[in-house]
Formats: sequence, C-alpha cells, structure tokens
Amino acid sequence: MALLRKAAHVLGGLMFLGLFGIFLIQITARFGFDQPLPWTDELAVVLYLWVILWAAAFMVPEREHVVFDLVWNSAGPRLRRGMKMAGHLMIGGLAAAALPANWDYVQFMRREGTPVLGLSFQWVFLPLLLLLLALVGRSLRGIWDAWRDRDPDEQSHDAKGVR
Repeated sequence: MALLRKAAHVLGGLMFLGLFGIFLIQITARFGFDQPLPWTDELAVVLYLWVILWAAAFMVPEREHVVFDLVWNSAGPRLRRGMKMAGHLMIGGLAAAALPANWDYVQFMRREGTPVLGLSFQWVFLPLLLLLLALVGRSLRGIWDAWRDRDPDEQSHDAKGVR
C-alpha cells in the first residue's frame, strides 16, 4: 500500500511539474515573444483538471480535507462512530450511484476532442471516474474502520507522538 501511495504522489508531482512547465512556456511565448501558443492554454486546463482530481482522489488524506467539526467535537465516542459510518455511507453511496452515469458520459465523450490538440474528452474526464472510485474505496475502508472502532488517523498521530 505504501508503494502505491508513493507512486500516486510521484505521479501527482510530475503532473503538477508538467503544469508548471506548460505555464512557464505559455508566459514566455505570450509576453516574451508576443506569440501566444493556443496549445499551452488547452494543455494547462487539462493538466489542471487532472492534478486537482488526482490529488483529491489519491494524495490528500481524509484528515486533511476541510470539515465542519463543531458537532463532531461535542459528540461522544459512540456518536462519533455512528456519524463517521453515516458520513462514509452517504459519500460512498453517492459516489457509487454516480459511477454508472459518469462512466456513460466519459464513454460518450470519447468521440469528441479538444479544439486545439484533439485530445479525446474521454481522457480529459477520466480522472473524475478515478475520484469516484477512490471515494467509494475510502468510504468502504472508513465504514470498516468505524465498525471495528478503529481510527487510523488517531493511531498514526499516536505513533508519531503527536496529539
């Protein structure tokens, strides 16, 4: 699992580095040579979409997501466990319910291409499917951990001596 996590981080970092490189090329061509390159705009948008969805799916741990925890902090351990299971059930259930329609949409979009580079929109929108699959997987894991009354975030903090 650690190897997959490392690979996801490396791939995400490479995509971000590619986005940054395209951005520099775009700025240099536009303002340095007064020759805007249309392909850089398009590729930057596609890479931006990929970077954001890839990071949300595989790189950002659950504890780092923005949450509103006013009710969570005032609840006891048993209620927190139920809230965690309900939350994961809602998010994972919605992602699972959205998968078939999104799969159909991505398959439908393979016949269309981006205006400049001609990239199939199937590849442009693929990370949305990856995000939905990751949400389902994370939710199943979260439900399992809550059912077993196990909080991996607390254990990782305890192991590091952080509280």
